[in-house]
Amino acid sequence: MARTTTTEKRISVEEQIKLLENQRKQLIQKEKDEERKERTDRHIKRGELLEKLLPDTLTLTDEQLKTFLGTTLLSNFSRKQLDGLTSANTDTDKSESPSTADNTATSSN
Repeated sequence: MARTTTTEKRISVEEQIKLLENQRKQLIQKEKDEERKERTDRHIKRGELLEKLLPDTLTLTDEQLKTFLGTTLLSNFSRKQLDGLTSANTDTDKSESPSTADNTATSSN
């Protein structure tokens, strides 16, 4: 059996590093693709919801729709509604966090 030299071992490790770096790059790209797909899906769903709830907005230009949504959604009433919904989501997230932390701790063992 031939002995491997220190140089051969170093070269082997460098090749492994290159392979791992390529795998890392591929995983990063996959994450970005998944995030982009989720974002696109969310945009489509919300656009469909807007058209369903406000069919009269279909004839508006993009600028008119932006103005309509800006003035409508930035009213005090809308801000209070949104604040109530987002705080409810935050409260839900906080109540779920301990069980999520337990699952994370269990899965890492």
